[in-house]
Amino acid sequence: MRTVTRLAGFAAGLAAIFGATYTVGRVADRTPVVEGRHDGDAVHTTEERGEPADRIPGGLLVSDRGYTLVPVAAPADQFAFRITGPDGQPVTRYDVAHDRRMHLIVARRDLSGFRHVHPDLGADGTWRVGTPLAGPGQWRAFADFTPTGGEPLTLGVDVTVPGALTERQLPAPATSTTVDGYTVTLTGAPRPGRTSPLTLTVSRDGRPVTDLEPYLGAYGHLVALRRGDLAYLHVHPDGTPGDGRTQPGPAVTFLADVPSTGSYRLYLDFRHGGAVHTAEFTVVTGTPPADAPPAGSNPSGPAPSGGADHGTPGHGHN
Repeated sequence: MRTVTRLAGFAAGLAAIFGATYTVGRVADRTPVVEGRHDGDAVHTTEERGEPADRIPGGLLVSDRGYTLVPVAAPADQFAFRITGPDGQPVTRYDVAHDRRMHLIVARRDLSGFRHVHPDLGADGTWRVGTPLAGPGQWRAFADFTPTGGEPLTLGVDVTVPGALTERQLPAPATSTTVDGYTVTLTGAPRPGRTSPLTLTVSRDGRPVTDLEPYLGAYGHLVALRRGDLAYLHVHPDGTPGDGRTQPGPAVTFLADVPSTGSYRLYLDFRHGGAVHTAEFTVVTGTPPADAPPAGSNPSGPAPSGGADHGTPGHGHN
């Protein structure tokens, strides 16, 4: 993870060629099918956009730079996986990044569900956590980590939970949202081709919140997922607690470099009153796509039921 994460350009299309299929655990008596992309799979035609191949956005590959995300069979209430290294063996040594050695983020393909959890590492290199999959649908699971001696990586794998489901439309772009009684306002917007500040301001009952609590080494934690291919952007604020200049609210500023147009879903995690809350926004960079939803209000709406709750079902933090 980096303070400023640079995304490669928005893909005109994503050719999903799945190199392996796994079966893991059960969720509500439904068996998730986990599908992953391996090296050599067609993901982006970067040359056509004049972009270097080594700048493919995070989370689009199941295997990168010799490291591979491998799902592992688990009991009904767990999600388990390993990271194998260039030697093919499970990795057991990781650097701490933002207070954790592993960040696991899952989101439904329609971006209606989101969870950010932190698994526990076993001696055999297996990561385990209470299942973050909150009901039927196609989910994308992202493992965000830094192997000791290596570079930060984000690997991704698709997980399909069978069952009746309803596709949800992406909420409309908006500059304000509410969650758990908090109002979060977004100022600024990502602009293709340049670094853009995004400031999120937290208030409650009409009063600014000036005593945000550190969470994962910062006063806010932001994940952005791009509509369509779910390219992954993970940033942290411009400043950290205790640096002598960063205030604990109400405003938290992030820097984002998004060099292309597209629709994104932003997920802001912040801690206050001993609890973590997640505020969501839809933003559109550049010229809005023809099928982008119209601008309007954006309360943090319902996600699939069954997950831990921090104001929006399907949101959880461990």
